[in-house]
Amino acid sequence: MPISISIRTDSRIDMIDITSMVQKKIMDAGVTDGICVVYVPHTTAGITINEGADPAVCMDIMTRLDELIPRNGSYRHMEGNSDSHIKSVITGSSITVPVERGHLVLGTWQKIFFCEFDGPRSRKVYVAFG
Repeated sequence: MPISISIRTDSRIDMIDITSMVQKKIMDAGVTDGICVVYVPHTTAGITINEGADPAVCMDIMTRLDELIPRNGSYRHMEGNSDSHIKSVITGSSITVPVERGHLVLGTWQKIFFCEFDGPRSRKVYVAFG
């Protein structure tokens, strides 16, 4: 059964480091070894793994996504958030990370990021183990 994490975003676009929240769910569930799946059930948000040591990396990613997929582009979807849907396709809706001895197996600089493309909103992220 998946476990949920609640996230409140404060701006239209943002990358929020949720690594410690996911790690806490692993520890609370008593998972020692296996895999952890993190899933975002929103069509205007995503999940990704990237560098978490330098905040400039997240700013660069969001800036470049905005340049590639502008908010006010020529879109058919009339809700004003077409760019958010496209950006979520690029980042994806889930990631899978190995768990070893109760800890996420991530690279030295890697963190798990919730990517908001249509905030501010209240969001959910689901975590499941296998």
